[in-house]
Amino acid sequence: MARTNVSERIRVGIIGASPQWGWATYAHLPALQTLPRFRVTAVSTTRQQSADETARRFDVPHAFASHEPLVEHPEVDLVVVSVRAAEHARLVRAALAAKKHVFCEWPLGASLEETTELAERARAAGVRTVIGLQRRLAPGARYLRDLIQEGYVGKVRSATLQVSTAMLGLQRPKAYDYTADVTQGANALATITAHFLDTVLAAVGDVESLSGLVTRQFEHTTLAETGEVIPVTAPDQVLIHGTLASGAVLSAHVEAGKRNGGVISATITGTEGDLVLSQDLTVSGARGDNQPLAPLPTPEKYFWSPRGSLSDDAHQTAQLYAAFARDVDEGTSFAPGFEHALALHRLLNTVAESSRTGQRLPVR
Repeated sequence: MARTNVSERIRVGIIGASPQWGWATYAHLPALQTLPRFRVTAVSTTRQQSADETARRFDVPHAFASHEPLVEHPEVDLVVVSVRAAEHARLVRAALAAKKHVFCEWPLGASLEETTELAERARAAGVRTVIGLQRRLAPGARYLRDLIQEGYVGKVRSATLQVSTAMLGLQRPKAYDYTADVTQGANALATITAHFLDTVLAAVGDVESLSGLVTRQFEHTTLAETGEVIPVTAPDQVLIHGTLASGAVLSAHVEAGKRNGGVISATITGTEGDLVLSQDLTVSGARGDNQPLAPLPTPEKYFWSPRGSLSDDAHQTAQLYAAFARDVDEGTSFAPGFEHALALHRLLNTVAESSRTGQRLPVR
């Protein structure tokens, strides 16, 4: 069983720590270097040479060419799975079988069936889990939630999410070729919608019922480095309108492949005022009538980890690790785990089912 002793550092092993660009070396490793509660003790890739390179770069004592020795290593308490979505289930199963705590990138499984299975296995293993939905714990996102709960906007009337991004369009990097295949679990619905919608729902509460439209407008995509044209089966646009448990109205439009003028924002409208969460997860607001939105600086108490020179993504990841450490030390549940991943995956499946059937559906 993985240790949870508050007096000891949490020892981390990262699967998928390629020295080339990847989420582990871009976000996880820089984040963990700023958190004294953690120590990265092992990394693995599919090649010993690349694992050794990452280990040297980040001063990690153990490097492996496969995941098996990492998940079994006695100096690893928390296994981080940071690879393509289609590989998550196999690696999470191995970590759970070794009775290690597990941090898996979103999505937990490439399908609802996989996600359900992994959540059940985690329950049976009795370990702590984390799902990589780090935006919900960003300082600005948590500040937005508190402002709403404290009545800044009065009673919430609506929450509107708009996401348009150049990603996953008519051209994409060769490293993203798998995103064209809907079965690989990384597309406009499975990943982009999930991350940004989860951030909004963390502030305004759960969805009660919805109507969804999930569509694919790109038949093919070109791999930038080679010019190869491959077929696309994954969706690139998602529309959601629904009702929150509070009675407020939810509207979301997520569009991949935007050529120009991309935007990411969330607007919360209430009976007394308005709040906006911007792409950089800063908050603006206004109360009363016909007032201009003004920045609302995030108080220091929302920063659980030092920002330093970290990128936005790395700092949000550090916040998630800090939440996990707090949960271990204090018995709290700030970090979203596999049960949360299961609930979000069910919500996305409801959006897809509504699109297929043309019916408004309850969210269970």
